[in-house]
Amino acid sequence: MREIIFANGEYYHIYNRAVDRRPMFLDEQDYWKFFNDLRDFNNKTCYIERLGVLGISKNSIRELESSDFKRLGSFLAEQDRVVDIISYTLNPNHPHLIVKQLKDKGISNFMHKVANSYSHYFNKKYERSGALFQGAYKIIHIDSNEYLLWLLGYVNGNIEIHGLGKAADYPWSSYRAILKAFSSFREKELGNSLPNLSVLSGLDIISSQFKNENEFKSFVEQVIEESRENKAMKKELKKYLLE
Repeated sequence: MREIIFANGEYYHIYNRAVDRRPMFLDEQDYWKFFNDLRDFNNKTCYIERLGVLGISKNSIRELESSDFKRLGSFLAEQDRVVDIISYTLNPNHPHLIVKQLKDKGISNFMHKVANSYSHYFNKKYERSGALFQGAYKIIHIDSNEYLLWLLGYVNGNIEIHGLGKAADYPWSSYRAILKAFSSFREKELGNSLPNLSVLSGLDIISSQFKNENEFKSFVEQVIEESRENKAMKKELKKYLLE
C-alpha cells in the first residue's frame, strides 16, 4: 500500500520499468497505444462511453478512421481532466511522467487505467501472460519548485541522458511539443497552442519560469549534461569500489 497521500494542486513524478528491464515498446504501434491511453483515460469517462461517441458497440469493433479521431478528440477536449500532464517521455523500457493532480483520486485512478489497458494490450499482442511492470508505479511527490524545475529538464532530456539519442529529435517525449508551443504562443497562451489530441496540459507552470523556447531548451541541455556527467562519475566510482 502506498504511503504517499495525493493532494489536488500538487505535482508528482511517476515512473516504472518493465519486468526484467525488458522493452515494453517494441514498435511504433506500442508507443502510440501508450500515448493514446495517456490521453483517453485522463477523465472520468469509461470505455463503453467513448465507443458510443464513435457509434461503435462493444461487440462490433472496427478500425478507426481519421474522422473518428477528430470526433473523439473533440469529445475528450470537453471532458474535465483528472490530472495535468506537464511532461513525459516514453523510453523503450520505462515511461516517465510529471503530473499535477486536479481531482480527488485522479492520479491513482488514471494510472490504474493506463497500466491495465497497456498491459492487456501488450500481453495479447505478444502472446504472453503475467505482470508487465515491476510492481506498482513509483510515485514521488515534487515538494519544491527547484525539484520541479530539475525534473522538467530530466524528463524532457531523459532519452539523451541514457545515451539513446538526441532529446530534441525523439518523437516519444513532450520536449518537441513544448518547444513548438513556446514558438507559437507566449506565457499565458502557451497551453492554447496544443491540439485537442495532445496529452499535455497545464503548461503555465513552465511558461511562468522560462521566457521562451530557447531558455527552456538551454535549461534542458544543462540538465542533460550534468546528469550524464553524474552518471559517468558514479560508474567510475563503482569500478574502483569493485576493484
